[in-house]
Amino acid sequence: MQIGRNQNSHRIVEVGKMTPSYLLGLMVAVFCVSGMCSTDPEKVQIDDQVQEKQPGRINQDSSAIFTSNADFTFKLYKELASQYPDKNVLFSPLSLSTAFALLSLGAQGSTQTQILEGLRFNLTETSVTEIHRAFQELIYSHNLPNDEFQLSTGNALFVDKSMELLEKFQNDSKVFYSAEVFSTDFQDSGLAKQYINDYVKKQTQGKIMELFKSLSKDTIMVLTNYIFFKAKWKKPFKSSYTSEQNFFVSKDEIVKVSMMKLDNFYTRVFHDKELFCTVVELPYKGNATALFILPDEKKMKDVENSLSPEVLEKWKNSLEERYIDLFLPKFSLSSDYQLEKILPTIGIEEVFTSQANLSGIAGQNNLKVSKVTHKAVMDVDEAGTEAAAATGMEFVLTSAFLVPVVSFNRPFLTVIYKDIMLFMGKVVNPNSAQSS
Repeated sequence: MQIGRNQNSHRIVEVGKMTPSYLLGLMVAVFCVSGMCSTDPEKVQIDDQVQEKQPGRINQDSSAIFTSNADFTFKLYKELASQYPDKNVLFSPLSLSTAFALLSLGAQGSTQTQILEGLRFNLTETSVTEIHRAFQELIYSHNLPNDEFQLSTGNALFVDKSMELLEKFQNDSKVFYSAEVFSTDFQDSGLAKQYINDYVKKQTQGKIMELFKSLSKDTIMVLTNYIFFKAKWKKPFKSSYTSEQNFFVSKDEIVKVSMMKLDNFYTRVFHDKELFCTVVELPYKGNATALFILPDEKKMKDVENSLSPEVLEKWKNSLEERYIDLFLPKFSLSSDYQLEKILPTIGIEEVFTSQANLSGIAGQNNLKVSKVTHKAVMDVDEAGTEAAAATGMEFVLTSAFLVPVVSFNRPFLTVIYKDIMLFMGKVVNPNSAQSS
C-alpha cells in the first residue's frame, strides 16, 4: 500500500481555494441540493399494465441498467481522459444516459439502435421496453423519501407553440420518464431562455443560475432532465484534523491542499496488486457509496486502461474491512465538455448526421443533434459530498495501533454510486476548479 512521499526538489505552488431551420434543444441537469423531493404515484401505467411499486426496491427490469451504466461510464471516461490529459475529469454517466434514453423514445431504426448500443445496452439480451422500464424504476426509486440523504430525478419538455408532439412520444415520455410538458414561445428566444433557466434554477435551488447563456432563434424544443444528490459521510471527518499538506500533482509540481484525516478509520479497503492501486470505500449515510481509487506512483495510465465493469465488480467484491489512517483532500471540481465529437467515438454517431431518424418525436424525419454540452460540479468536504451536472443537446433540421496509511496526496479517481454509477471523476489537482 502506497503512502505519501517527500520531494524536496519539486516546485511548490500555492493555489487559491476555489470557491427556416428549427433548432431542437435537449439538456439534462444533475444537481446536488438540500431538502426532500416529492415521490411519484405508487402505480405507473405501462403498456396497458399497472406495475406495483415497492418502496426502496428496484425491480428486476432495472438490473439491465447496471452493467451498461458501468460500461458506458468507463468508455466515456477513457475518451475524456484522452481528450483532456493531465486535467481533472468529472461527469455524470446517469445524467447523460437518461437524456439519451429519453431521446431514443423518439428515434427510429438504426438511430435508435445506435443510441441504445452506444449506452452499452445489449439489445439481443434486453428489449427496448425493458430498457425504458429500467429507467422508470430508477426514476421512481430515486424519488422515494429518505431521511438520510437526497437523491431525486425528473424530466421536462419545453415545446414551441408551433410544434405538436406525437401522442405516443408524449405518453411514453410521461410513463417511463415522468416528463412534464410546458408550452414555450421560442420566437422570443430571450424570454424562452429565461423561462428554462428559471426552471432549472428553481429545481436545483440555485445551484445552476444560467444553464443556457443563449438560445438560437430557431430553437423549437428543449428537453430537461434533472438529478439531485446530496449526502453526508457515515463517519464524517473532523474539521480540527484538517491541515495544509502537499499534493503531488506531477513529478514537477506540488500544490498545497486542505487535507482531511480520519485516524483508525474502520472501513473496507482493497489493494489490487495486479492493477497497482488501492481502493477505499467511504459510505454515506443511507445506502449511497463513494469509492476512491489511488493508483500507485506512475500507474495512473495502467489503472485507467484497465477500467471495466468486471474490474469494478472485482474491486467491490474484494473490499475487506480493516483499520486505516486515511488522508483525503477537500476538493471542488467543475467541468464543461462539448461531446458531439466525443460520443461518436463510443458508438453514438448517426444522431449527429443527416441520416438521423428522430421522426418519433413530432412525425418529421429531418431532425439531428448538432451539439451536446455537459457541465458538472462536485464538492467534497468533511461533512460529505455535493455533486451537480447539466447536459445540453441542440437539435437542428437536416436541412490507535499501527495501521496502514492511505494518503490521497497524488492524482486519484472517484466513483459515486447508489446501485448505479451516478458520478465519476479524476482529481489531478484538488485546487483547480476547472476540469476542462
